[in-house]
Amino acid sequence: ASKGKSSRYLKDDEALQNADNIIPAVNADAADETLLAALNAISAELTTDELIEMNAAVDVDRQSAEDVAAAWVEENVDTGSLEQGSGAIVVGGANFTESTVLANIYADVLGAAGYDASVQEVGNRELYMQALQSGDIQVFPEYLATATEFLEGDEANVVASGDVEETVTALEPLAEEAGLVFGEPAEAADQNAFAVTQEFADSLQVTTLSELAERCGSGLVLGGPAECPDRPFCQPGLEETYGLSFDEFRELDAGGPLTKTALQQGEISIGLVFSSDGALAQG
Repeated sequence: ASKGKSSRYLKDDEALQNADNIIPAVNADAADETLLAALNAISAELTTDELIEMNAAVDVDRQSAEDVAAAWVEENVDTGSLEQGSGAIVVGGANFTESTVLANIYADVLGAAGYDASVQEVGNRELYMQALQSGDIQVFPEYLATATEFLEGDEANVVASGDVEETVTALEPLAEEAGLVFGEPAEAADQNAFAVTQEFADSLQVTTLSELAERCGSGLVLGGPAECPDRPFCQPGLEETYGLSFDEFRELDAGGPLTKTALQQGEISIGLVFSSDGALAQG
């Protein structure tokens, strides 16, 4: 995309989306203090902006996930000050860029903390949660709200929220029951977000969804997946939480190429993306 047509997401300043901050999930038998301290050292430094940059480095610049992870660790974690543990630790990663990069960051830091750490690709959440609980893998970079809802198991009963601390509190008993321990959540999050073009944001001088509602009450076209008009985090949430109104909804995809292209070509004014998407890197 040309600079004028680059996209940026508007800050969800009323916490419409659940807090899907990156959080280390650990098999309880493996969760000693040294291991948790090493993983928490990562969480203390990791930001959403860095996640965007790392995703872009792999997806756009075609660097390897291993190299991108190693560079981030070198720049952000004082590995020399880590307490030393020992033993073999397998870090699981799901088969998409961000998860692979995070798994490598976890393994690099655990390696520096004395563990014999390796990365293993595991499939979807059903598979890797089982592997984590059984001890086939010991560590996994998880998403706070999604992990909380998965362990709670009842779709009708929502226990996660946009509040990080409240969601961590809801997660703790569920984790204990599942034989898991979670570390500290990072500032970095990968959650639903709503993007506009940089040009549109600049012309209205908006950086948040509240500002958009104040300055642009009508005439907006929303793009996103088919379920968006019915899902509380999507169109109904934007209308109820922010008071936005839409002239039209265009059925596209969730944060994928259709939504991004429609945004850049001016077919929609705002579209559903993911907050850590590498395409949002300002290059």
